[in-house]
Amino acid sequence: MKGNFQIIILVVFIAAAILGVLVFSGAIPLGNQNNGTGAQGTVVLWGTVKNQIISPLLEDFNRTNPTFIVKYVEKSPDTFDNDLLEALAEGVGPDMFFISDDLAFKYNNKIYTIPYQSFPVNTFKNAFVGAGEVFLTSKGVLAFPLTVDPMVMYYNRSMLDANRIAQPPVYWDEFANLVPLLTKKDNRGMITKSTVAMGQFSNVLHAKNILSTLFMQAGNLIVSEKNGSFISVLSQNGGKYDLGSILKFYTDFADPLKDVYSWNKSFSNSRDAFSAEKLAFYFGYASELQSLVNKNPNQNFLVASMPQIRNSNFKLTSAHVMGIAISSFSKNFNTAFTAANLMANSDFVSKLATSLGIAPARRDLLKTIPTDAYSSTFYTSAFFARNWLDPSSKNTDDIFRGMIEKVLSNSMSVGEAVSDASDKLGLLLIK
Repeated sequence: MKGNFQIIILVVFIAAAILGVLVFSGAIPLGNQNNGTGAQGTVVLWGTVKNQIISPLLEDFNRTNPTFIVKYVEKSPDTFDNDLLEALAEGVGPDMFFISDDLAFKYNNKIYTIPYQSFPVNTFKNAFVGAGEVFLTSKGVLAFPLTVDPMVMYYNRSMLDANRIAQPPVYWDEFANLVPLLTKKDNRGMITKSTVAMGQFSNVLHAKNILSTLFMQAGNLIVSEKNGSFISVLSQNGGKYDLGSILKFYTDFADPLKDVYSWNKSFSNSRDAFSAEKLAFYFGYASELQSLVNKNPNQNFLVASMPQIRNSNFKLTSAHVMGIAISSFSKNFNTAFTAANLMANSDFVSKLATSLGIAPARRDLLKTIPTDAYSSTFYTSAFFARNWLDPSSKNTDDIFRGMIEKVLSNSMSVGEAVSDASDKLGLLLIK
């Protein structure tokens, strides 16, 4: 088995080298070009998007490109990672796969990396929004970005109206004035209605992403590439603000001794509390809109952009990004490459984003904003969305949980907690 796998690897690298020559020579074009490459045959695409969403889009795509066929295989989100690893190891994996930002690091040595000589950085940045740059490495492009699912702020209009609050907050410091108005307690001092779900980890959905957003808004990267290797820069404080103070801002909302105390472990989780109208502001993703509507159809809520740090010279929110990557193990490189390129540069992207209720990653498509009450915020947020290369979502969840809980338990200072988290993140990045 091991010998066969080594042979497969050797064949793949030889094929990749040949493909690189073809790309560089122009035999295989990149960018928004017509299919004149002679691509043919069938290529297999794996992903976790529901088949009923993808099937009609691929029917149109295959009809428009009759010289080849893209066949889609839906995989369970729970088993996709293991299924893909096992299939690639056995040499029977897909030619292409939809890849999320949190798997880009793990699969970067199993993806055909598009060299910058063939697809320059400027071309990429002019075509796709900044969140898609999570797929850029020093060696080239890991995937063509397709969709952006930005983090936004959902807010309960009825709760704001009852307290004569005209508009949702634009800046983080505004929450200090909102907590006394919106947070309600019973006669025992227990919180019955909360302003904002922050401070804890276990019952704050997306706690890692909220704190990551605050860190990046402060001007700090979380993971960076140096000399071809990825390193943690979480504790380097390269921005305007000390990250310890940012962490303290977050944890203060769960500290009963602070004026902004608004959240504790008595709530089930932030999304459920919002749908039960016990939480005024919920930080979630654009893709959660329909589930929020379904959970409480009578709830009077709207959406706004994520709050920002006052006097900052840029705007930023987090996002999930989905791209399409070409497997280094594909047996039909030419067609897989052509198909991925065409899918990223056709109306397939806009149809996919619309079907998923999120935003396209292409800048030109974001110019046409849907007219419903929510999508304008999703599309606008996609322009200033950013992300970081997460080496292991589960493990970094544990790291951020530890960082928050060590501060809440007073076992570490905020500075020590950030430094400890950075060290542990650095170890994850060593491959």
